[in-house]
Amino acid sequence: MPALHALANPTRFLSIARPLTPVLLWAGLLLLAVGAWAGLTLTPPDYLQGESVRILYVHVPSAWLGMGGWTGIALASFSLLVWRHPLAAIAARAVALPGAVFAALCLITGSIWGRPTWGTWWEWDGRLTSMLLLFFLYLAWIGLARADAERGGDGRIPAIFGLAGTALLPVIRYSVVWWRTLHQGPSITVSGSSIDGSILWPLWLTLTGFSLVFGAIVLMRMRAMLAQQRLEARMRRMAA
Repeated sequence: MPALHALANPTRFLSIARPLTPVLLWAGLLLLAVGAWAGLTLTPPDYLQGESVRILYVHVPSAWLGMGGWTGIALASFSLLVWRHPLAAIAARAVALPGAVFAALCLITGSIWGRPTWGTWWEWDGRLTSMLLLFFLYLAWIGLARADAERGGDGRIPAIFGLAGTALLPVIRYSVVWWRTLHQGPSITVSGSSIDGSILWPLWLTLTGFSLVFGAIVLMRMRAMLAQQRLEARMRRMAA
């Protein structure tokens, strides 16, 4: 954990985050632009789903980052509870909102994709329902973290909630295996992919692009929160 503890100093963290933020942002946007262009113009329609398959270039990264965002909250919560990492609570708060946005985007794009594929906008399917629960967990965590900060808490209660919420992640991941659902089974596994390569390859561009943009947003939010903390501390000193 030496690298993690090295970033515990906010000044040291900011010295890395400032130049890294634009690199992640512009690299991510470039990959997204190329991936979107390739997905819309260079890949063939699916033999069953037709043109609607192209929504996977947004839907899959959104699902990935919706789950990945909560994983980030859990890791930050663990760091806060075990090592009292001074930036852990800020990192969790920074991740929560973009994580919730991507969870919502996953649900929206999944609903749009489901209409021509399943003939319905929504089904109480295992994967869809568990993803909806994750979105609600995000909203609950954001509200709890805000209330804890307003009462001057140390962040332990939101951290415990963040760790407890990870129990939902394997349910989301394996819901299509454990239950008979409308949602298709795992398309990409460590052993390969059931998606044809002519359709699959732009997904890696959009997946990486969205991930880099997500990272840039988190860093921007952390920098803004640290700046707000410093401003509040300065105002208190001036008022004393």
